[in-house]
Amino acid sequence: MHRALRSRAFHGEPDGGLNAGPGPQGWTQDGWTEGGWTRRSRLSSAFFQGLAYCSGLAAVAAFAAYVADPPRVIAAAEPTVRAQWTEVERPFPAFALPIPEAGEAPERYAIQRHTGGGGRKDILIRGVATADAPYLQLEIYRPGAEIAAFGKPADEIMAHAGALGIARGVTAGDALPTKFGSFATVTFAVSGETPKACTGFAHTDSEPRLQIAGLFCQPGDAAVDRSVLACALDRLTLVAAGSDPTIGALFARAERHRTFCGQRNPLMAPTPKYQTLWKAVEQKQRAAGR
Repeated sequence: MHRALRSRAFHGEPDGGLNAGPGPQGWTQDGWTEGGWTRRSRLSSAFFQGLAYCSGLAAVAAFAAYVADPPRVIAAAEPTVRAQWTEVERPFPAFALPIPEAGEAPERYAIQRHTGGGGRKDILIRGVATADAPYLQLEIYRPGAEIAAFGKPADEIMAHAGALGIARGVTAGDALPTKFGSFATVTFAVSGETPKACTGFAHTDSEPRLQIAGLFCQPGDAAVDRSVLACALDRLTLVAAGSDPTIGALFARAERHRTFCGQRNPLMAPTPKYQTLWKAVEQKQRAAGR
């Protein structure tokens, strides 16, 4: 019994038993006791307090860095929209429309390809749309799979007038006979720095699928004479059919219906009537003192 009491005293237990309250300082299994708290407990408490303090400092530092240098917002890149029509860099002309009386008026030939359907547009331009001078635009469109059918002639014509400005007084005209057949026509005027009177035209063939459309404009308020325009369209010729023999056949048939500007004799083709497509405008400008 004496040994048991000494064992209890050694382990810090009071004589009254385990529940008699804290005993004197001594060593226990949890460490050195000081007023009921072990030194190990105090070290653990100090460790967690230090950890919480450091976490608070880190949070304050992160907030200060955010305020000083907020995260950069990177806008999402918009998807690139591929153009439906792309222009050929070095076009080889397949068609020609000689207008010798146009003189040094700017001339441009362009070819556009449809990226999805494979269609082709040959575009002939003579003059400048915004200049105080005649302007001619002609397009030969050979569609691919991008369209099932051509639109209404008036819509097709006005689709070519965008570069000229706002069209007013749009009026459907009578059919225009040419070597290719009848062309639907539309007359309209464009205002701006150089007001012009314009005549648009459009013709389609089913075999081969082809559309010839465009417009001719001249300064002033008087539209071009219809016979003069028909004569100019009869000058449209094929230079190279490429791999499509049906185009060559179409132009061969058209040549059999050519009137040579009102003269059946080919030697009489360069008539004054044809030359007025450009010359008559110049004469009117000179008479007006421009």
